[in-house]
Amino acid sequence: MWVGNFFLYYHIMVSSKKKVYIETTIPSLITARPSRDIGELYRQQVAKDFWEYERHKYDLYTSQYVIEECEKGDKDAAKRRLDLIKDISQIPKSKETDDLAEEYFTYLQIPPKAKTDSSHLAICVINKIDFLLSWNLTHLGDVAFNKVVEYNVIRNLWVPGLLDPDTFMRKMKREEENG
Repeated sequence: MWVGNFFLYYHIMVSSKKKVYIETTIPSLITARPSRDIGELYRQQVAKDFWEYERHKYDLYTSQYVIEECEKGDKDAAKRRLDLIKDISQIPKSKETDDLAEEYFTYLQIPPKAKTDSSHLAICVINKIDFLLSWNLTHLGDVAFNKVVEYNVIRNLWVPGLLDPDTFMRKMKREEENG
């Protein structure tokens, strides 16, 4: 187990590609039936575009938290979600991430039903992931992000970007154009 974790952590630290954590909403939207809601349909298409055209440009990561969320619900839908992410490097849970997740949960006052959001964030911070990609930034949006920056800077912790796929792709395109 340790050897596998060593190689995962080594890969995280030395790769020149940006590191992107794929949160549960990404595989959920990609594998879902097309929505009748225009906003949801847009999010589905953007997630699919990221997956088809952009993901190869980045080192993708996920965690056991994502796996557990993807396993929930309809068995066929769960299988599609899990199949989509099966080849993504999975960052293991640790006491360090669990402890930090508890701190974020309390500090950000995340509702109990969304407690896993604090775990996704902690995984990204501890493992120095550049971006947490999610369509559900309700509890990790701008106000929370500003609090995370303040909290992490004071404690000398990594600060990942928290973005939806649309904003992320536009940001990466601008960076590419500006060199």
